[in-house]
Amino acid sequence: VQLQESGGDSVQAGGSLRLSCAVVSEGTFGTKCLGWFRQAPGKRREGVATIDKAGNTYYADSIRDRFTISQDNARKSVFLQMTSLKSDDSATYYCTTALAGCVRFGGFSEWGQGTQVTVSS
Repeated sequence: VQLQESGGDSVQAGGSLRLSCAVVSEGTFGTKCLGWFRQAPGKRREGVATIDKAGNTYYADSIRDRFTISQDNARKSVFLQMTSLKSDDSATYYCTTALAGCVRFGGFSEWGQGTQVTVSS
């Protein structure tokens, strides 16, 4: 599986961004679960949101009601709409896929290169 993120930028607190991830190659087993993780300097990578083939979504508590994950009908792209951004949202955001399906934030094994989001207060 090959994933390519885009859309990262520098914004002020309270602003919005939309991240995109292109599924360049699905590999042998496809992409049953697509998701977004993020990692800030000095911190562990953490799950942000996931979406399965049926469109069921799962969100981290820290971003619930501010971020929305979506996908196109062909599942060739997954998006993360981020609103009301805070400085704590600054991180490198990674697109990822879990071959076995969505089980909260577990089982993710394929990763994109990441896109940087910086939120200034």
